[in-house]
Amino acid sequence: MRGKLWPEAVPRPLRVRYSRIQREVDRLLVQYDVKHPPVDIEKIAKDAGAVISYEEMKDELCGFFLPGKREFVIGVNSSHPRTRRRFTIAHELGHAILHQFDEVHIDRSFKFRSPVSAKAVDIEEIEANTFAAWILMPERFLQSEIRNFGVDLEDTSRIQALSDAYQVSQQSMSFRLLNTLSRYPFRR
Repeated sequence: MRGKLWPEAVPRPLRVRYSRIQREVDRLLVQYDVKHPPVDIEKIAKDAGAVISYEEMKDELCGFFLPGKREFVIGVNSSHPRTRRRFTIAHELGHAILHQFDEVHIDRSFKFRSPVSAKAVDIEEIEANTFAAWILMPERFLQSEIRNFGVDLEDTSRIQALSDAYQVSQQSMSFRLLNTLSRYPFRR
C-alpha cells in the first residue's frame, strides 16, 4: 500500500512523533505548492492513492481507513458538516502516511470514544489529529495572520472569518490558534 507520497511506515509509535508529522506536512504543502488556505485535502488524499467514500453512518462514526496494496479507502460520514468531513479526510490520510494498519481502522466522534481514547493516550490518534490540524491550518499561514492582523481568541467574528477561510470548524481553529500562540509569542 505504500505509495509515491510517503516512505515505508514504521512500527506502532511509542510517543507522538511531532517532528515526523511536521516533515510530512511540510513535504505535502511544498509538493502541492500550497500558498494560501484552504488546502485541497481531497486532491492530496486522492493523489496519495485514496478512494474517498462518502457514506451514511451512525452519527458517532466520523470515518474509517481501509488499507490496501495499491489504493486505500477513506470512508467519511456524509451526514457530518463539510468542515468535519475535511478534517476526517485529513485525519485518515494521517493514518495512511504515519501508521501501519492491516485491517480497517474506525474513528469515532470524540463524544463517543472509549474511556482510553478519550484520555488522549492513543498515540496513533493523537498523531492523526495533529497531522490533520497541521495540514489544514498550516502554521506558517497562521503565524502570518497573527503578525499581520493579530488574533484575539475571544473575538468570535475573527475566529469565524479564519475558520471560513481555512474551511475548518471554529473549534478546530480556536485550538490551532491557541497552540500556535503558546509556542510563538507575538508582539504587536
